[in-house]
Amino acid sequence: MLDFSCALSGCYEFASILNRTAVMAYLYLFIAIIAEVVGTSALKASDGFTKWIPNVIIVIGYGLAFYFLSLVLRSIPVGVAYAIWSGLGIVLISLVGYVYFKQPLDLPAIVGMVLIISGVILINIFSKTISH
Repeated sequence: MLDFSCALSGCYEFASILNRTAVMAYLYLFIAIIAEVVGTSALKASDGFTKWIPNVIIVIGYGLAFYFLSLVLRSIPVGVAYAIWSGLGIVLISLVGYVYFKQPLDLPAIVGMVLIISGVILINIFSKTISH
């Protein structure tokens, strides 16, 4: 038997709002990750805080990263958000290091990053601590 009480009471609208909230949380998380990678890349380029422009980029990048991470924490548990943020940040900054700073990646580093990405996927698909 079909249950129309949820449709009549606005459950679908509520689910739509929850879905938008989750989408925005992941968008903010993506922005936080990119800002952190930009800040960390500038940290390398600052040559020990001796170059002015990279220093400004560091402050802006990390400021944006922590601001957007704080928005994420309104709807995603801190452990899950931080696992995704740090895990994907590690992978992205390693790729930036490889491409822009010519820092080689050996097989154990690549295998480790594959495991990190696998862990992030596992959390997002199967964890009951986040809403899907």
